[in-house]
Amino acid sequence: MTSDDERELKAHLERLRQEHRDLDAAIAALTAVAGADVLQIQRLKKRKLQLKDRIGHLEDELFPDIIA
Repeated sequence: MTSDDERELKAHLERLRQEHRDLDAAIAALTAVAGADVLQIQRLKKRKLQLKDRIGHLEDELFPDIIA
């Protein structure tokens, strides 16, 4: 992997982490509101889990566990 590829992956990883944090804040705000749309909250949680999986995959790609 070249340094440019690594830099792009790190930037993409940071964008995904930011989106994950934003979703966390949105979910918290919606759950605090009485009568919030449960379906919308479930969709946001699903998207957040997808982001978490993608973040984990990118972290593994950037920082592989090398067992000696």
